[in-house]
Amino acid sequence: MNFFRGVMGGQPAGPQPSGAETIQKLCDRVASSTLLDDRRDAVRALKSLSKKYRLEVGTQAMDHLIRILQTDRSDSEILGYALDTLYNIICNDEEEEQDESEEETQQKQVDDLGAQFTDRFIQDQENITLLLTILEEFDFHVRLPGVKLLTALLKNQCAQLQGIILVSPMGVSRLMDLLADSREVIRNDGLLLLLQLTKGNAAIQKIVAFENAFERLLDIITEEGSSDGGIVVEDCLLLLLNLLKNNSSNQNFFKEGSYIQRMKPWFEVGDDNSGWSAQKVTNLHYMLQLVRVMVSPVNSPGATASCQKAMFQCGLLQQLCTILMATGVPADILTETINTVSEVIRGSQVNQDYFASVNAPSNPPRPAIVVLLMSMVNERQPFVLRCAVLYCFQCFLYKNQKGQGEIVATLLPSTIDANSISAGQLLCGGLFSADSLSNWCAAVALGHALQDNLTQKEQLLRVQLATSLGKPPVSLLQQCTNILSQVTTIVEGSKVQTRVGLLMLLCTWISNCPIAVTHFLHNQENVPFLTAQISENLGEDERLVQGLCALLLGICIYYNDNSLENYTKEKLKQLIEKRIGKENFVEKLGFITKHELYSRAAQKPQPTFSTPEHMLFDHEFTKLFKELEGVITKAVHKSSEEEKKEEEVKKTLEQHDSIVTQYKDLIREQDTHIKALKEQVAGLTSQSEEMQTTITQQLSQIQQHKDQYSILKLKLGKSGDQGSALDGAQVNGLQQEELTQLREELDELRGQQSLLQTQLSDKDALINSMVSLLVVLLSLYFLLHGFILSPLCFQDELTSLSSNRTALDTELASANSTVAILQAEKTKLQNEVQETKKEQDELLMLLADQDQKILSLKQKLKDLGETIEDEDDLDTRDQFEEEDEEEEDDE
Repeated sequence: MNFFRGVMGGQPAGPQPSGAETIQKLCDRVASSTLLDDRRDAVRALKSLSKKYRLEVGTQAMDHLIRILQTDRSDSEILGYALDTLYNIICNDEEEEQDESEEETQQKQVDDLGAQFTDRFIQDQENITLLLTILEEFDFHVRLPGVKLLTALLKNQCAQLQGIILVSPMGVSRLMDLLADSREVIRNDGLLLLLQLTKGNAAIQKIVAFENAFERLLDIITEEGSSDGGIVVEDCLLLLLNLLKNNSSNQNFFKEGSYIQRMKPWFEVGDDNSGWSAQKVTNLHYMLQLVRVMVSPVNSPGATASCQKAMFQCGLLQQLCTILMATGVPADILTETINTVSEVIRGSQVNQDYFASVNAPSNPPRPAIVVLLMSMVNERQPFVLRCAVLYCFQCFLYKNQKGQGEIVATLLPSTIDANSISAGQLLCGGLFSADSLSNWCAAVALGHALQDNLTQKEQLLRVQLATSLGKPPVSLLQQCTNILSQVTTIVEGSKVQTRVGLLMLLCTWISNCPIAVTHFLHNQENVPFLTAQISENLGEDERLVQGLCALLLGICIYYNDNSLENYTKEKLKQLIEKRIGKENFVEKLGFITKHELYSRAAQKPQPTFSTPEHMLFDHEFTKLFKELEGVITKAVHKSSEEEKKEEEVKKTLEQHDSIVTQYKDLIREQDTHIKALKEQVAGLTSQSEEMQTTITQQLSQIQQHKDQYSILKLKLGKSGDQGSALDGAQVNGLQQEELTQLREELDELRGQQSLLQTQLSDKDALINSMVSLLVVLLSLYFLLHGFILSPLCFQDELTSLSSNRTALDTELASANSTVAILQAEKTKLQNEVQETKKEQDELLMLLADQDQKILSLKQKLKDLGETIEDEDDLDTRDQFEEEDEEEEDDE
């Protein structure tokens, strides 16, 4: 007991032992004591010393503490002490205040110490498995320090711990159970643990998501008050960001689980937006980031489009637009909301149309786009807000030709409303203002209204501007070049940003638009101005402007239709060679891609700049430059002779293409005709086969009828002899009335016979009628066998049967004649097929000659350095030959 008094603060006699000695004695007591109480007291003493003597306790006691976790699982108190002690020696948190230099040095030492003890602890993976098993204990004093210890281990060696937990059976599931703990302290620390666990590991993120993490986290956010909640809501949002960011599988699971709809209540803000707490601003900021993660431009287009559709259908976009137009919203939340709305509407026609219909709650109401543009061109607004508005405008016009047309229409003379401010007027105002940042934003925004839209590029040429009283109006294109030349003459500040913006606008405007190029070249001052700018030797910023001037001049060459005699392609290239030099021109053009700010702008669509001075390049323009640089360089280096040869080759190819197209059409017609003939032959063949089958059946039936007729004739002959004998024996005994009755019956039978003769056209019915008639005659004969009949009565019947046989023979001859006719038609069709085949052979010979000509032309093109592919022609010829072979097989 004296030992423990010394440790716990008593006043023992004699010299005090050092910390290392005390810790060694405690470790010996933990290792050697057989009583649980003694071990518990020793571990408690180690816990009290672990913060002050971290190195000594970690070095000497870690193995003993791990053994305690393995052997004393039944005692929750000693488990809690051991876990707390391990946490103290592994955790790198320092609470003591120190000077800045001392703090940095001390913190580095602390981090190294925590990493060393963490490595030692996880050398045996069974220790982590043991720790995961201990976390299943419900006791508060065991579970809480266990969660803290595992969190500290993850902070020090995240990747290694993630790998161990990933392969541990039910490892992630055990940690997910912490979110269901009814004790908020454990649940909250469990959130921090999962935050560390899910960092940068897609496999663990997927497991956590499929362990119903989304449902639990959204429930916690709702329970804690959503955006009005505290730090717990922030932790939940950070964990959701970990699970969704750059994880397409979890994003799809989140969308399919209808969790996007549960985000809408987060953004329901009231009319009174004053007094936002710092925590609410943070929470709402992360909530907006979650929305952006689901519709980020880096996601796959299909996934982004489906999320955008879901956000519109559930009303989330409408709720965000309400915040956008609300008053009293903090500036950083307003900026992030603008960025979020931008990505929700980007490339989605339905969402873009809705955004165009949103009006600000002003008197009179103004479109949200106009209100935002007013902020963008206002130099008193914060820089980040102006960047966000520019991004929103770009996203509104992205792949939205309808929106582009509406913006350009506000500048056209027929649609300008003098009583209201339009988007086009604001853009022109910003374009010609004294603020260089407004110039750049307005130029880029107007360029997006023309992006990939030839119609609007031509429409914008109609815009006329009134510069001053008494002077005629000038076109917008001319005014841009005028401002560009005026700004260049200013020495002070040089306004590089304004010139870059105007040059990007002009390049976007006239690219792929020969009419705009003609309008640009029509001004006699433009080309000399560009050549003068390119040929000068200036500083780095000026070299950037020179590169853009070179791009603009190159566009004038590449998209030149040679409608202006003074500025044809050849003359412009000669001008470059004399005034600038081709190599110098290409060098100035290539300087743009080497610029750091160009590389930054090319990375992502959102304009993010640290300072206004860095705002020089637009993302969409970088894609345009990448597309044009190569073709312009090639066009400048080409000589007039090469161009003429290329044009001749192109014309020759076009002629041959037209000839090949004609032959293709002819072959298609022949194929159609042959197909129709094949179908006709197949139909006639089938019909002939059916007729042959029918004739065979009829011949068989006729033969059967002949056989039946012969049998009946024999039977009737015998019956007639018997009837004559009876007639001779009994005719004298018959009365006259009975004979009359018999004659009437015979007349009736003759009527039936004549009726049956009218049905001979139907062969089956005729046969049945004949059989029925013979049966009736036989029946009547046997009924009248007691009377004497005249032999002449049956003679008429035999004559009738003979006529029936003659009719059947006639029908047989007619059927044989029909077969002969069909055979003749078949022979005729075969002859037509042979003639068609001969025509196809002639066509093939023509095609072979044509192929020889094309091959010779291809050889000439190869000699000129061009590559021409003719796979379509080969495919067509192969198809024709395959069909010809099929036809021969059919025959």
